Amino acid sequence: MRHRSGLQQIISPLSATDDKKKQKAVFVLGTTATGKSKLSIDLATHFQGEIINSDKIQVYKGLDILTNKVSETERRGVPHHLLGFVEPGEEFTPQDFRNHVHKAMKHIIGNGNTPIIAGGSNRYIEALVEDPLSTFKDSYDPCFLWVDVALPILFDRAAKRVDEMLDAGLVNEVRCMFIPGMDHSSGIWRAIGIPELEPYFQAEMEMADELTKKILLDTGIKEMKENTKKLIEKQLRKIRCLANEKGWKLHRIDATCVYERNGKVDEDVWDDKVLRPSLEMVTNFLRDDKRAPQVADSFLVTI
Repeated sequence: MRHRSGLQQIISPLSATDDKKKQKAVFVLGTTATGKSKLSIDLATHFQGEIINSDKIQVYKGLDILTNKVSETERRGVPHHLLGFVEPGEEFTPQDFRNHVHKAMKHIIGNGNTPIIAGGSNRYIEALVEDPLSTFKDSYDPCFLWVDVALPILFDRAAKRVDEMLDAGLVNEVRCMFIPGMDHSSGIWRAIGIPELEPYFQAEMEMADELTKKILLDTGIKEMKENTKKLIEKQLRKIRCLANEKGWKLHRIDATCVYERNGKVDEDVWDDKVLRPSLEMVTNFLRDDKRAPQVADSFLVTI
């Protein structure tokens, strides 16, 4: 049974198919470690939604710790699509993503539910919405929520998340799938953590001494954290591009205060500063309330 918090009382049951011309679709954008998955699941439990993953690495099978896939417990009974279904070595292009999303959205709407697309691969989302071969704009009315966190706090949170992955068994997980000389330009092998740790695993295979292995492991972990920071900056540039150059109407939710205490989620602050305004925006969007800008415009992004 899906969990519904006390915040449920501020909304009433809604239909995602009231607009006969275009179906409604909710997007949750943001960089790594901002809380996109948490918000998308929160929204899905309130609006009878199903989630479509838009992380290009999480589409692959395996490496659940490294790729930070949401666990069954974290999903809270919400159906997830395009998650862990592609073989590790296969290519999965933006066009593949677009085609699979269209099928998933038809399935979700056929179930009478709301499609919620969430993930950090903004180039793939752009391909879905903007590609001339896509029928998205003719078929769907989108609402874009952007979960944003101030970079100093976000960088610290992302680094701590790498440490949490290590504690959860990341090294052994990657070791079990390590293939010497693997191509880091395709499939799941592009994931941050695989190329960075390759010298360490190679040293293990060559029976290197413990000091050498420790140095290589420590270096690999440091590189993982640095490359995650670079990824965050790249994702942020793309989001700003979608707003400034593509003209996407992004509703910015500032989640900085949620993580200010220790980098972990402050649930009370999350409910008040992230979930509540998100519920108001999506409620108005699904109702097609012409007064929605009076609520949402105060949250619209200024870049």
